[in-house]
Amino acid sequence: MNKYTAAFRAAFPITLPICAAFLFLGFSYGFFICSKGFSPWYPFFTSALVFAGSMEFVLVTMLCSSFNPLHCFLMALMINSRHLFYGLSMLEKFKNTGLKKFYLIFGMCDESFAINCSTEVPEGVDKGWFMTFVTILNQVYWVTGATLGGILGSSLQVDTKGLDFALVALFVSIFVSQWQNSDNHGPAIVGIVIPLVCLLLLGPQSFIPPSMVLIIGVFVLAYYKGGIKA
Repeated sequence: MNKYTAAFRAAFPITLPICAAFLFLGFSYGFFICSKGFSPWYPFFTSALVFAGSMEFVLVTMLCSSFNPLHCFLMALMINSRHLFYGLSMLEKFKNTGLKKFYLIFGMCDESFAINCSTEVPEGVDKGWFMTFVTILNQVYWVTGATLGGILGSSLQVDTKGLDFALVALFVSIFVSQWQNSDNHGPAIVGIVIPLVCLLLLGPQSFIPPSMVLIIGVFVLAYYKGGIKA
């Protein structure tokens, strides 16, 4: 058995639970974007090139509205800012992986990070190829689900009213999960209060960028204050 086969056989069973989730969520995304009038090619290429689940749902709204580069940048930064910390924690893991490191960085989603960070690679299995196959498989699951959803969404004439709520449900489930798994609810409260205040003061069309800037500012200030106290 060569190192590629050994790494694939070690990675595949671990990713199967993610396969079920990604096929379903990816399908929802593909169906959703095509219900807005986009070609089935859109879910295929966006899921392959963007590969950021929650951001892809938000991307549909961005594509349907006037182009605002600053708004898009800040939205993407806020939604995916957790990956900054993922990347820092994986510096040691990605050492000596050669060119594979570039793909590992690009393809690191929450689920791939969880597996590659916590799983002990079986003896005799190349660590770099194990992490690469975990990342490839998870992306394949997502792209496959999105593409199938796009094909079906473009071919079926069904009423998709209310499908937009899938994005809201996704973020609510993530929020509830984080709330239940954390003893410190301060960041969550900040994330609720600041946008609500900005919404009341600035209105629904302009509140998101200022909210993001203020939230980042509060977190940075809290971090440095904590460092001084320590």
